[in-house]
Amino acid sequence: MKMIPTTNGNVPRDSVISRFLKPGDFFFGDELCQIHTVLGSCIAITLWHPILKIGGMCHFVLPGLRSVDTVIRSGTELNGRYSDAAMKLFELEAQKHGTQLKEYHAKIFGGSNMLTDSTLSEDELVGTRNTVAAMKHLAERNIGLLVAHVGETGHRRIVLDVGNGDVWVKHVLLQKTIG
Repeated sequence: MKMIPTTNGNVPRDSVISRFLKPGDFFFGDELCQIHTVLGSCIAITLWHPILKIGGMCHFVLPGLRSVDTVIRSGTELNGRYSDAAMKLFELEAQKHGTQLKEYHAKIFGGSNMLTDSTLSEDELVGTRNTVAAMKHLAERNIGLLVAHVGETGHRRIVLDVGNGDVWVKHVLLQKTIG
């Protein structure tokens, strides 16, 4: 299924840039971009600027950051495995485009419990900790959160259409094992 941004209706199919993010990846682009990822306990934050029709997505694995030096590994290779680093990457893109993060609309996805028979409390689950970290980062930067499709079990496949800010979600719950 190929989804086309709804810009002016005259966008040729081969003009759309489609990016798939793996854990730790980050991408920021213009209205001709669609950004895809698959999430379990990880979190994807999407930020979209409604006037400039630019935006991006991060796919972070863990809350927090080991060291500020790991935000950028080498040159322009980005390291967004930790929530702090992912937000720093958004800050750099906003600066590059002459915008402020509070001008963007935010949506967050993921944070699932990937263990059906876990003895961990809700607060100990990595998905829950990731969700809390994402919401904290957005609140600290005064970024309005429009949608939070987080928690439960299973995985989510999401697609951000940077042309209009829409995010499509397919959520598949984990099946409980009987035995």
